[in-house]
Parts: sequence; C-alpha cells; structure tokens
Amino acid sequence: MSNNIKKTAIAAVKKSGKLLLKEYQNFDRASVKLKSHHEILTRNDLLSEEIIIKEINNNFPNHRILSEEMGAAGYDSEYLWVIDPIDGTTNFSMHNPLWCISLAVAHLTPQPILISPPPALPAQAWRAGLTPLLIRRGELNGRGQRGGGAEQVGEVILGVIYAPMLDELYVAELGRGAYLNGRKIKVSNIKTGKVLNTFCHGTKPRDIKKALAYYRKQKLAELDCRQMGSAAIELAYVACGRVESFVAPGANDWDVAAGALLVREAGGMVTDFLGQDWQLGSGDIAASNGKAHREILKIIKGS
Repeated sequence: MSNNIKKTAIAAVKKSGKLLLKEYQNFDRASVKLKSHHEILTRNDLLSEEIIIKEINNNFPNHRILSEEMGAAGYDSEYLWVIDPIDGTTNFSMHNPLWCISLAVAHLTPQPILISPPPALPAQAWRAGLTPLLIRRGELNGRGQRGGGAEQVGEVILGVIYAPMLDELYVAELGRGAYLNGRKIKVSNIKTGKVLNTFCHGTKPRDIKKALAYYRKQKLAELDCRQMGSAAIELAYVACGRVESFVAPGANDWDVAAGALLVREAGGMVTDFLGQDWQLGSGDIAASNGKAHREILKIIKGS
C-alpha cells in the first residue's frame, strides 16, 4: 500500500474532525432530519463526507468510494475507500462525545471465490463447471452489503478511526499492527468474569430483534452488555482492550470496515455469526479478543 494513501486518510479524518468539533459545540438537535425510522441525518454528516471525498479525489481521483450518505461511486480502480463521515450521529446530536469518523481502504483483485454448489445442482455438473455459483467480495451495493453480479475480491488494508472529542486516532495497516495515537495496542486477555460486551444493530426488524434478544441473554446471565451508539468506537475499544467483544446484526461496511481491521491487527478475532471470517459485505459481525469469541457466537446464534 502506498504511504500516500495512509497520509491522505489521516489528513481527511483530521480535517473533518476539526470542522465537526466546531459544529458539535453549538449543534441544535432541532435541525436533525430522519433518513429512516431508525436513522437520523444532520448537515454535519454531509459536510464531513464532502471534506473527506474532496481530500481523496484531490490525491486519488480514480479511486472508488463507498460512503454512507453518497452511496457507491468512482472508477474502475483497484482501491475502494469506505467512509462513515460521522459514526454515532445520534450521540453527536445529543452532545454525547462518543462519535467518530471512520475510514477504511480496501484493495480489490479480480479473483472469484467459489462456494459450495446449491443442493439442486448435481456434483457432476459442479465439477464440470456448469452454472457455477460465484461470490466475489468488494463490489457492493449502495448500502455497503454484497450485491449480485460482483466482480472483484476486496481486502481491507487500512483502517482509520478518529474520535475528535476523545482526541483519539486509531490506525491499522494490514500486517503492521494497530495503533492508538501512535502507541501499539492489543486486545485484552480476559475470558470470563470481568468480560465487557458491546453491541449494535442494523435498521431492519430482523437485526433489531436479534440484537435485543442477544442483550437480554447477556443481561440475564449477569454479564455486562452495553450499546454505546458508535460501532466504530466499540470496535476500537475491543482493539485496545477496553471491552472484550462487539456484535452487530446487519452492520453496513462503512460502520465496521475500519474497526474490523483494527481488531484483527490488535490480535483479536472478527467473524460473521457462523464463525466465518468477516469480509466486506458480510453484514453480521462478531468481534472479540479471541478468548471470548466462542461464547459470544454461542449466545448470538441462539438469539
């Protein structure tokens, strides 16, 4: 990965954060607009997105972009930028400091991944190459989840999360570790007893119901479980050992792509709810310090 990509990513979130800090101090919640029954939009989401995209386009005009507010755009490039201009917009609107800017970069390669044939397809036909079923990561629909007709495999190579109110900058590069304000971080070593769990969810009724069932099971088992309101911050907290796990049914890529790399580079584990490695477009995500992962999956599967 070019070092200029990392520099551009950090410069983009810092410029956005500088503006958002000013806006945050005088923000009026009456200006909030509803994107859906469960999502809000502020003028600042759009301003932050504009700053970040301008910084990317100034340095890498041909790169692809997937952003929460704008959707998917860009050229036929091997790089995809995945942007959440404000992760934790509700927190921002109520003057809760747990909000951040999340930015990830994925490298795309034209290599298909073959998965098991559908039951109706005879094994002989599968071996003969008739009507194979292909799933290729990285070419995503406008909501940051896997769509049909995808043509490229995407691997997240850079994750940057900046929480301006906390003055915390998290950076992870594939194969190079995870850092908080320049200091290397790692997941916790806690397995039982003192485990702290966090969760979030997508906007679909299925996602909300599954998250609520998960929360109920955790609390009835006398385990601490919190919804902090920012998936990116919750993942960053797993990466630096402040909490042990995070789950989110129906997560969008812009919410979790940067944080997923942070957790992995800090020594943790990130999968879907079936225990398969999380990837762009997976939707469901479970991240942990690794030691608590089996129990987390057991609970979320039964929720």
